[in-house]
Order: sequence, then structure tokens, then C-alpha cells
Amino acid sequence: MVPPLALDIDGTLTTPTGRIDPRVFELLPAWDAPVVFATGKAFPYPVALAHFLGREETVIAENGGVAYADGETTVVGDPDAARAVVEAFRERGGEVGWGDGDTVNRWRETEVALSPDADGALLREVAATVDDVEVVDTGYAYHVKSTGVSKGRALGVVADALGVDPAAFVAVGDSENDVSTFGVAGESYAVANADDAASEAADEVVEEGFMDGTVSVLSELRERAE
Repeated sequence: MVPPLALDIDGTLTTPTGRIDPRVFELLPAWDAPVVFATGKAFPYPVALAHFLGREETVIAENGGVAYADGETTVVGDPDAARAVVEAFRERGGEVGWGDGDTVNRWRETEVALSPDADGALLREVAATVDDVEVVDTGYAYHVKSTGVSKGRALGVVADALGVDPAAFVAVGDSENDVSTFGVAGESYAVANADDAASEAADEVVEEGFMDGTVSVLSELRERAE
């Protein structure tokens, strides 16, 4: 049988221009094992993706701040501390950078995300003055979050809810926020566009980038299962 999957979204299931690759809708609906979408995006995004794929809404959002499996939602982290960091960042001239609507943060429960164009050095300087808060750069956003929150920790929660050994999962990702997932899953792959942290933590770095790389991993897993 094919193994359960823990899949990042941005940079892993997308095209280089940031769109969901249509092959997601060809390959994942019929995957005969649990599929966990593990993302830095707010909770509605992975839930919607799972819904439109016709899969169980088994997701990790906000870099592990929110996990949902088997009808149960787990929320961890201190959003007040993250918001205080961002407010201090603004007071020192920093900009969140998403424009007036800011749908990026509208539904966030545990962290704050800033545009990749934000002043990362200033943001880290401000965050260093607050206990138990860190800044994670995914390449798509700067995430201000509690230090105890991670995708890997959330994968343990989700796996327990599903009655699956976390080591049974195969993880695919592209960023430093996937490193903890790689540490929990039994097998891990970084796509070719991955940052240094993800590439160093993965069991293997595939030759192809973005969804091309994920397709190659899924194809290998299917061949192994036959």
C-alpha cells in the first residue's frame, strides 16, 4: 500500500508562479492513505484544498499552530505575543506589507504573517526582545510565531488522531518550516527549489522543483507499493 503523506503546499504543490498545479487534482484524490496538508497558511486554505480534492479535511495550518483531524481542532501558540512583536515592528517603521485588505492574516489564530518584502532584519531584532517568539522565513512570508509551535509537533497530534505512527508518513516540502516535519516523518523529500534548511534536513533532495518534484516522489512511492 502507498504510505500516508504530509505535504507542504506553497513551493511543493504549486507552480513556480504560485498557482496550485493541476496535477494535484489528478494524483491526490485517489491516494489510498491519509494525506495531511501542512502549511504556513491560515486554516481555511488547506481545508478548502482538501475539500475540493474530495479528501478528508486533515490539515496543519499556521506552521503547526492549528491542526485538524478526525473532527477535532487543536490550537497552540500565543497570538498576543506575536501581535505585540508586529505592533512594535510597526512603531519602528516596519510594514506588514499585504495592503489594506490583508486576507493573509484575517483568519489567523496563532501567529502573524508579514510580506516577504518586509524588513526581515528589523523584524528579527524586535522579536528577539520578546520571550518565546521567533520569526520563520518560508520564502513566501515572514511568520511571527511561538517557539513551541511547529509542523512536526502538529503532525504528531494529527497522526495520533488518525491512529497512524508518525514514522509511517512520507513528507515533502521546500522550506525551513518543513524541517520539523522531516524530523517526525519516517521518510522526507525536499523539492529542488527548497531552501538550505529543508535541503539539509531531508533524506533526499529530488532533481525536480515545485510540483514536478512532488510528482516524482509520488510516482516512486506508487511503484514501490506495486
